[in-house]
Amino acid sequence: MSPLHVPLLALLIGSVLGQYDYDYYQGPAMMLGPSGPNCPEECECPVHFSSAMYCNNRHLKAIPMVPTGIKYLYLQDNDIKEIKAAAFVNATDLRWLILDNNQITSGAVEKGVFDKLKSLEKLYFNFNNLTEPVGPLAKTMNELKIMGNQMSKFPSGILSGLENLTLVDLQGNQLTTEGIAGAFKGLKSLIYLDVSKNKLGKLPTGLPGSIEMLYADHNDISSIPKEYMQKLPTLQYLRISHNKLADSGIPAGVFNVSNLIELDLSYNKLQNIPEVHENLENLYLQVNQINKFDVGSFCKIMGPVNYSKLRHLRLDGNNLTRTSMPDEAANCLRMATDVILEATD
Repeated sequence: MSPLHVPLLALLIGSVLGQYDYDYYQGPAMMLGPSGPNCPEECECPVHFSSAMYCNNRHLKAIPMVPTGIKYLYLQDNDIKEIKAAAFVNATDLRWLILDNNQITSGAVEKGVFDKLKSLEKLYFNFNNLTEPVGPLAKTMNELKIMGNQMSKFPSGILSGLENLTLVDLQGNQLTTEGIAGAFKGLKSLIYLDVSKNKLGKLPTGLPGSIEMLYADHNDISSIPKEYMQKLPTLQYLRISHNKLADSGIPAGVFNVSNLIELDLSYNKLQNIPEVHENLENLYLQVNQINKFDVGSFCKIMGPVNYSKLRHLRLDGNNLTRTSMPDEAANCLRMATDVILEATD
C-alpha cells in the first residue's frame, strides 16, 4: 500500500523521512603523531594536540592515571567496570570526559570522583550499567548524556546549581514520571532535553522556561496537562511519538501556541487532527486512527494574510484517502511542500 502524494502541493516525501537523528558525538578521529612523554602507555597524547588523551577502544579495564594538562579524555569502547578517584587527581583541567560503551555500574564509581574536575563541561556516560546518576558535577557543565543505562530515577538536586547546562540526554533508561520529578528545576540555561525510550506516564514537569527542544518518544504518555505548553514559552520542537495519546488526553487548543515549530504525535491513538497554531511548520501524525481531514485544525480564518505556515504534514497510516482532503485545504495550506496521505482500500 503506497502513500498518496497530493500533486496540488508538490509533495516531496524525502524531506520528512529524516525527522529523527539520535547520533551522538564520539570524539574526533585519532590524530597521528608521537605521544607526549607523560602519556600513559595504554593511550596516545599527540604532541601537536597535547591537551587530548585518546584511550578509546583499547580493551582497558581501568582508567589510566590522567596527567596534568589534559582537557579532552576519550575512554569510549573499552571494558572499564569502575572509576577510582585517584585516576583524576591531576586532571584539574579536564573539560570533556567520554565514557561511552563501557561496563561501569553506579556502585563502582568511587565517591568524590568528580570533585577535582572543576572545569568539566561535557560528560558522556552512554551505554554503561548505571542504575542512578553520577554526581555531584562541576558547575561548568554544559552537556550531560547518560543514554542507554538502567536508571529508574533521576533525583532532584543532582543537577542543582548547574546553571550552564544546556543539554541533557537520558533516553533509553527505565525512568518513570515520579522518578524524574523536580530533576530539572533551576536549570536556567537548559535548551535540549531528551527522555525518549523510558517509562514515563506523563511529560516531565517543572521544566525551565528556557527549553526549546523536548523529546519524549517511546514512553507510556496518555495525556497532556491543559496549561503545559503555556509554561514553556520558548519550546519549538516537541516530539511525543510512539505513546498512548488519544483525543481524550489532549485538551482543546493545548498545541495552539505560537512558539511551536515542530510537533510529532505519530504512532498514537488520535482520531482527530488536533488544533495547532498557524506558525507551526512541521506536523507528524502518521499511524494514528484519524478519519477526517479538518481544515479548521490548521486555519480558523482563511484570507490573503490568514493561512497556515505548515510545510510538512504526514497523515499516512490513518483512515484517510485522497478524497478526504477538502478543496479549501489548498488555500489554507498554501505554503506546504508535502502532505502525505495513505489509501486504506
